Amino acid sequence: MATNYSLSPAFPILSKKRITMNVEEIREYCVSKPGVTEGFPFNDTALVFKVGKMFALLDLSEDSKGLSLKCAPDLAIKLREQHSEVRAAWHFNKAHWNGIALTGSITEKQLKEWIDHSYEIVKISLTKMQKEELGFI
Repeated sequence: MATNYSLSPAFPILSKKRITMNVEEIREYCVSKPGVTEGFPFNDTALVFKVGKMFALLDLSEDSKGLSLKCAPDLAIKLREQHSEVRAAWHFNKAHWNGIALTGSITEKQLKEWIDHSYEIVKISLTKMQKEELGFI
């Protein structure tokens, strides 16, 4: 059964300035989701968000701020083709993870949709026991 992962298209550029999210707003949005925990399991610049399992990694390093998100493989390819800021995520399974450069050109709406998609993919994949522990069932 094919799953349709359609997200809204990019906003038309109405001005040179686009509304986007900074790292603190991304963090706040991620931790506002039910069952989400955050931590630094890899190093002091890679902030990981989990809902039982990791769904996002926010790179806080000064030289390469970015966001890695889990993604359905067909949608991952589509987003990479449509947005130069979206690439296969570094150090992740390239079929399932996208890395987004936080350059200010991806809109807040797009980022939130992509975060939601990542969160839902991971949440759906949890075992019954994990879902019970997180209060989802």
